Amino acid sequence: MTITELKSLLDATGYPVAYSHFRESVSPPFIVYREVGSENLGADNKVYHDVKDFDIELYTTIKDLTSENVIEQILKDNELPYDTTEVYIEDERLFQKTYEVRLI
Repeated sequence: MTITELKSLLDATGYPVAYSHFRESVSPPFIVYREVGSENLGADNKVYHDVKDFDIELYTTIKDLTSENVIEQILKDNELPYDTTEVYIEDERLFQKTYEVRLI
């Protein structure tokens, strides 16, 4: 899966989506995604297959199971395994649910 395909999947949620950050203020829920690293498959000083790690961050004002389920179903439907973490950002008064995915 490419980054363009990932963006299309996230757009299908109906929530505002941006890579890294929004240039202007948006109201939650919204999604931010970004590449956080790679673990490419290679040998003999060559990369044979790119493997990129992405974080998909969902921001909400409350613990929003509906929004989480939308993202999780899209990831499952597209066979993208994920791990999650969650924090509350007090200064922003927002919950941040992060989905760690690997694009192969």
